[in-house]
Amino acid sequence: MAEKPAHEPLKEAGDPKHAARATRSAGRKMRSLLLDAASPLFRERGLSGTAITDIAAAANAFPSQITYYFRTKEALFVECACRELLYLARATEQAALKARAPRDYTHALAETVTTSDSVAFFAEALTLTRRRQDLAPLVERTIERLHSEGARAYARQVARHGWRSLRAPDESSRRFWAVAIGVILEGYAMGRSPEALCAEMLRVLGEQAKSSDDTARLRLVDARDASSNSNEED
Repeated sequence: MAEKPAHEPLKEAGDPKHAARATRSAGRKMRSLLLDAASPLFRERGLSGTAITDIAAAANAFPSQITYYFRTKEALFVECACRELLYLARATEQAALKARAPRDYTHALAETVTTSDSVAFFAEALTLTRRRQDLAPLVERTIERLHSEGARAYARQVARHGWRSLRAPDESSRRFWAVAIGVILEGYAMGRSPEALCAEMLRVLGEQAKSSDDTARLRLVDARDASSNSNEED
């Protein structure tokens, strides 16, 4: 009678489930490499000045892999711009975490956004989708994610410090990014410096919230005013 093996045999490398997972993982890695290679080229040369062969060479890939994963150069451009905008949003919130007052928080957000070209890059993608409506869903998802994550981050900051927000978190997030896109596009056209863009953003945004100290002072002033009015009536 044959002896049983001491251990169960290992699954073969050709196991279908294993192969599917490996393929998906390799695909995600290749897409990421192509995006990493394409973004700086698009920023430097623009869409028309960047060839698929240039991107493939920078990623150590084949041109056919770009068309396989993204179909067209335009689709790759839009995805790069969307990804860079979300990266900027994350960096912006990280930069504002140390703020202890509403004014410092807004300044940190505006300063981070205006020192990057990611918003201008994204604006080019917006213009492109006007002619390529098949690319619009990705832009729409990016904008909604931008606003939802921005609103959550702002709400956490307000709750953390006990600030009194002058607007709802979603309204504040949408307003911030609408102002950022408008100010940066206008500033780029006029050749304004990042410092000038930041100052203009702060001017347009105005006050976003009041700190607990400001709120306490307001209550104190209101109480004094009420007391003065009462004495005058007497």
